[in-house]
Amino acid sequence: MSPDEFWWGTAASSTQAEGAAPASDWFAWERAGKAPPSGDGNGFADRYADDFALYAGHGLDHHRLSIEWARIEPSEGRRDQYEIERYRELLTAAREAGIHPWVCLHHFTLPAWFQGERAFLDDKARGYYWPRHVAFCAETFGDLVYGWKPINEPVAYAFAGYLTGANPPGLSDLAKFFDAYRGTLLAQRDAWRELRGAGMPVATIHNLSPVFAMFDTRECREARDAIDDALWGIWLRAERDGVIAIPGKAAEEVADLREACDLVGFSYYNASGVLPDLSLVPYPANRPVGPLGYAPWPEGLGLTLRRLAEELPDRPLLLCELGLGTEAARGERSGSGAADSPRSAYLSECLEIVEEAVDDGIDLRGVFFWTGVDNYEWHHGFDAEFGLFTRDREPRASAAVAREYATRRAERQQLPPA
Repeated sequence: MSPDEFWWGTAASSTQAEGAAPASDWFAWERAGKAPPSGDGNGFADRYADDFALYAGHGLDHHRLSIEWARIEPSEGRRDQYEIERYRELLTAAREAGIHPWVCLHHFTLPAWFQGERAFLDDKARGYYWPRHVAFCAETFGDLVYGWKPINEPVAYAFAGYLTGANPPGLSDLAKFFDAYRGTLLAQRDAWRELRGAGMPVATIHNLSPVFAMFDTRECREARDAIDDALWGIWLRAERDGVIAIPGKAAEEVADLREACDLVGFSYYNASGVLPDLSLVPYPANRPVGPLGYAPWPEGLGLTLRRLAEELPDRPLLLCELGLGTEAARGERSGSGAADSPRSAYLSECLEIVEEAVDDGIDLRGVFFWTGVDNYEWHHGFDAEFGLFTRDREPRASAAVAREYATRRAERQQLPPA
């Protein structure tokens, strides 16, 4: 992992690109009418070879995908050899297309049987089934994997599943939210134990947002601090100090949580304003709000990068998701330049911020766009689009933006020193 490299890639998840696995908790969630049907996602399971060629042709030669646990182990201890071979064929096709595959092992969805074991909330279940799964994936797929991103967005997973109840298991319990958050941080550590030392980089993916008090009152500032601690403080103390500090509980020393990754990876989409009752609102308040309920703000990416560099000055960083969700085009080809102008402008501003940060010495190793091809966007179904390419595989104007920056930096890396 050379600091002189800069990785350009795309990111997706199995459920969103391939559709929900029949043995997954999300499939049951859809069947219960709690989310739109995902179908076959964006058809990636059949079109992956073409997709890899598309990405490589645009200078995006890294791709993060998820190996869906519920597909390769649909019931406890029973492996599906067909799905295992299919994933090996998929990873082989990526390599043959010149794509370096990164693998995520938990992107929100889980096998229904593991959810029934209380998933990451139960130390015995987490400490047995999850490491067994990670070790199996390392042994079975490791020869084809470039890097690992084991856990996607611990806070987002805990928030949607255990606080708002929007995702499985559908709970709304503050104590269980923190239990799930703690469990996923420990699961990241467990994965690191299994994956480290094999020569393949291991990254986290933390969903990060700058947060601002919407009113200059003590109550609002305290609310802002509480949200900031959940988004930033808890995992930062785990990464830096080997301590899990959950509000209202005694600090828990877990020494091998410290630096349990090669790269501190994160996703960035927006900033948030905080009200005194802890609710979140779009920030800045005067920006137009997109279909996912937030206001795109490139400047927030700069704040996020610089805070990470200050908080973790010796740790390399990786931008694991960068994108903009827009409403699905109606009456206009969604691949047209006019339909894509907000995304193109947003990504251009963000990538200028990335270049400035790297030139200033921030150790950022790469950018992965969310996403390559439009996919299933959870509760928004197919009504929100993030893709550089449409589901018909038509390149949008933003694909050209991505290619331009990837090509520019590649050329700069090849120049001899002045």
